[in-house]
Amino acid sequence: MTATPGPSVLVPVAARYAWWLGLPAERTADRDVPPEQVWAMPVVLRLEKAAPPSRTPLLEAAASAALAVCLHDDARPGGPWYEALLSWTSGHIRKVARRARGAHWEAVQDLPGVTVDVDGAQVRALLPCRVGDLPKEVSRLQISGSDVPFDEPGPAPDDRPVLLLNPDVTMSAGKAAAQVGHGTMLLAALLDQAELTAWADEGYRCSVRVADRDGWTRATDALARPHEAWDEHGLVAVRDAGFTEVEPGTVTVVAKARP
Repeated sequence: MTATPGPSVLVPVAARYAWWLGLPAERTADRDVPPEQVWAMPVVLRLEKAAPPSRTPLLEAAASAALAVCLHDDARPGGPWYEALLSWTSGHIRKVARRARGAHWEAVQDLPGVTVDVDGAQVRALLPCRVGDLPKEVSRLQISGSDVPFDEPGPAPDDRPVLLLNPDVTMSAGKAAAQVGHGTMLLAALLDQAELTAWADEGYRCSVRVADRDGWTRATDALARPHEAWDEHGLVAVRDAGFTEVEPGTVTVVAKARP
């Protein structure tokens, strides 16, 4: 994987979603934009029929892949991906997960993006584009049917960021993949350069776990004071816009920079 820290395309993400920082940002909205004009990042989940992946490594691969696209060498100012990524991050950071296998999975490997493998689970996050401009290799892939059974991954390692899923909200694997991708982007937008460099050296590895209810309550209580939650605990919340599956404003993920 080629990736270099440099959060320039993530500056609008910090300004928009970490509002307590006081960074200038237009509060853009795309609910009234024609669907074909909406910008989104395709996230392709490899779901082979004979050997489907486990849910946790699939989500961890999705979380790392989405961020790796944003911090790829080609995403630097002047690079071939920069303008597309900046157009996307300057609005809602929508992601649409699709499933692929066999020849369809191989076909998307030729499109601009990053593939991440975690314990045999593979996800390719692609360069965002307008929905109406999706390459045929992507538009033919199905969005529905991307679920995989829940697993029991055990405790999260203590040497990487953790993405905690809301224990009271049921999401498909595709929806959860998009949400954890939002989480890693928010973390990267807020980390200092030394922390981001260290994370890049680890391939942006992270852990995904369903939070226990007591831990979720403590985390969301802390997030009532978002500036303090970040400064003191390294916590940031992913709040869903409510386009699919969950109600607007639902906290789907709490991302923890420090376990």
